[in-house]
Amino acid sequence: MALLSKKDTKLITDPLTDNNPITIQVLGICSALAITAELKASIVMSIAVIFVMGFGNVVISLMRNVIPSKIRIIVQLIVVASLVIIVDQVLKAFAYPLSKTLGAFVGLIITNCIIMGRFEAFALANKPWRSFLDGIGNALGYGVILIIVGFFRELLGAGTLLGYQVLGDPITKTGLYAIGYENNGFMLLSPMALIVVGLIIWVQRSRNPALVEEN
Repeated sequence: MALLSKKDTKLITDPLTDNNPITIQVLGICSALAITAELKASIVMSIAVIFVMGFGNVVISLMRNVIPSKIRIIVQLIVVASLVIIVDQVLKAFAYPLSKTLGAFVGLIITNCIIMGRFEAFALANKPWRSFLDGIGNALGYGVILIIVGFFRELLGAGTLLGYQVLGDPITKTGLYAIGYENNGFMLLSPMALIVVGLIIWVQRSRNPALVEEN
């Protein structure tokens, strides 16, 4: 028997394309605006959300038959908060400068509407394995957008990727800077993140007109 059935595979692939949590469901926009000025921060935030959503969905699924309906939101918040604390402590131990860069935004994963939405919509009604795949799929869909936005904002705003100069040296005027290229500082401002996300949405919907009709 195959490890992943067709339905299981769709749990991972759909959020990457036609049901992306940011571009289609319009969730998690705040973090896409706040931490995508640097590609490294975008990657780390994506990994953190993958961990929290994947394991959080499993925990909620395992507990779904014993969680009283009246306190289910509180239980979900406790689960996600516990996982976020683990992420925060690992970052502080092994990547302290990056932890300072991300600051309060790691803690705000607790209230990320994508995570709470998947707990409510999927994990409470499905078994652990499918819940795990759903969490990973939606987190990957979220992460892909963050990484794309972070890539273009850092590249065009600072001329770097992961902190390394890739377009040349703006001080000594080498590379593209030798022919007059200048970094676009506006790309490092939060409004530009919204514009980049808007362009991604435009490209996605122009390639699949059915998404316009559905929404």
